[in-house]
Amino acid sequence: MSHTQEFVTHRSLLFTVAYEMLGSAADAEDVVQEVWLRWAAVDLDEVREPRAYLVRITTRLALNRLRTLARRREDYVGPWLPEPLLTSPDVAEDVALADSVSTAMLLVLETLGETERAVFVLREVFDLPYAEIAEAVGRTPEAVRQVASRARAHVDERRPRSSVTRAQQQAVVERFRTATASGDLQQLMDVLAPDVVLLTDGGGKVQAALKPILGRDKVLRFLSARAGALSVELLPVWLNGQPAMQFVIDGERDGVGTALIEDGLVTALYLVRNPDKLARLGEEVALAR
Repeated sequence: MSHTQEFVTHRSLLFTVAYEMLGSAADAEDVVQEVWLRWAAVDLDEVREPRAYLVRITTRLALNRLRTLARRREDYVGPWLPEPLLTSPDVAEDVALADSVSTAMLLVLETLGETERAVFVLREVFDLPYAEIAEAVGRTPEAVRQVASRARAHVDERRPRSSVTRAQQQAVVERFRTATASGDLQQLMDVLAPDVVLLTDGGGKVQAALKPILGRDKVLRFLSARAGALSVELLPVWLNGQPAMQFVIDGERDGVGTALIEDGLVTALYLVRNPDKLARLGEEVALAR
């Protein structure tokens, strides 16, 4: 294959690796573009495994970008949430992939160190051999095994414990959407867990809660006030392999929301209003493992 053919074949994989490491589609796209520039200058005769080579470059560039993002997020106004991706419902059929790019999981990955995050993503999501991961992160295979074990334990302690199928998840999100849109407070209360948490990401550019909102009563008041005051239209959409909602005001996208469902109830709500994070929602993103 030519440089272009090899790159196109693996592009969705490379974007997915970068996105899971960064939580930002914009930064993931920048990384993939830089990978292409480096790949175009490579002598293909010297590359035995293009896929592994491309993943290695992507990982190294994403690690460099991750360090820059960590400094940027220290100054972020209010809660930071991952940049949402518009995906097709087909992504949900790969349960492991859909779970790995869900908002809830990406927030868990944010609690890992940079190298731990890279190792966890490459091993647990993409099932790369330890030797390949070692080359990508500049560690020995044995050291990578130890990092992977620590990262796995860390994630297991914090990962969402969802006990619902995709169909059940979609049904709960639809109940939430219709209850919010209609102003049916009783139905909305019935779908929210008592200890539900709401995170809103405005990035300091639009109005949003600057701290997490905890508890069903407070979340209910926030949602009711916003939906009633602004006459928001809620449309179903698929984001990050999950059933989700799009908020429309006067025909314009105002935000998007995803939910964590556990035991048939919404235990966490993630609302993104930062316009910078909504700019790429007009086109579906292809994800791959």
